[in-house]
Amino acid sequence: MKKQEKYDVVAELTAHLNKSKCFYITDTSQLSAGKTNELRRVMFKGGVKMTVAKNTLIRKALESTGVDYGQMYGSLKGSSSILFSEDFKAPAKIIKEFRKAGDKPALKAAYVENEVFIGDNQLDTLLALKTKDELVGDIIALLQSPAKNVISALKSSGGKLAGIVKTLSEKPE
Repeated sequence: MKKQEKYDVVAELTAHLNKSKCFYITDTSQLSAGKTNELRRVMFKGGVKMTVAKNTLIRKALESTGVDYGQMYGSLKGSSSILFSEDFKAPAKIIKEFRKAGDKPALKAAYVENEVFIGDNQLDTLLALKTKDELVGDIIALLQSPAKNVISALKSSGGKLAGIVKTLSEKPE
């Protein structure tokens, strides 16, 4: 690879890193060329951009963003593919689904909204994380719950009170 091509790859990766809130670094070296192409197709359909690059170029792109990626640099060994997605769960779901067929792309590291996840054992953690919309929905449900309880208590108490008043009014003196 010529020097200019390397600069272009670093510039492209840096642009993707700057506009992405999340990305994954995976190891697809155990996959055959056919399986790797199949994984690329599945990723593309899932809205995930998969790029294979040399670790030194990925490192330079990470460094050029100015963001501290902490221990992520240590995971840049061996063969690396970098996955970009708007939905931080999409790559994890695709990797998990792809593993059901017996193929194993390994998760090296992930960066999600200023948090770094290192190692393949973090895949289930990434799947368990809630999106911003899910968290907002949970908060709204929690805020509505006490109001619903008060309203239902008032409705049921009102019905009891009306029944008592009606019984007392019908009672002969």
